[in-house]
Amino acid sequence: MRALVVEDDITSRMILVKILSRHSECDTAENGHEAVDIFTQALRAYRPYDMIFMDIMMPVMDGQSALKKIREVEAEQKVPAGQEVKAVMTTALSDTKNVTTAFFQGHADAYLSKPISKEKVENALQEIGMLEK
Repeated sequence: MRALVVEDDITSRMILVKILSRHSECDTAENGHEAVDIFTQALRAYRPYDMIFMDIMMPVMDGQSALKKIREVEAEQKVPAGQEVKAVMTTALSDTKNVTTAFFQGHADAYLSKPISKEKVENALQEIGMLEK
């Protein structure tokens, strides 16, 4: 499995990579713009990501905008329905609007509130079908 961790906070990024590395190969990005570029390059190189863990609040391009753009790239590249990258949005915010936007506009598959823990990540992996229960 391949995962892209998109997080502007280095500590959160390192924690996610450490947890996810037990289950997948991980790449990282520090903002949404960088994530879209990395995602697009991987897709065009026939090495798509299976999942993305992306922070909602980031500089340059936020997670909501990045996920929307990633879904556009998948459509442009004709990724078959059901084979799109699984998106797990992360945030320190308990803002219902952000969660709703992530699910309905960006088609996120799961949501994690910070602080991130091994249990939360593994529950999200189970929820998106990347880890057996």
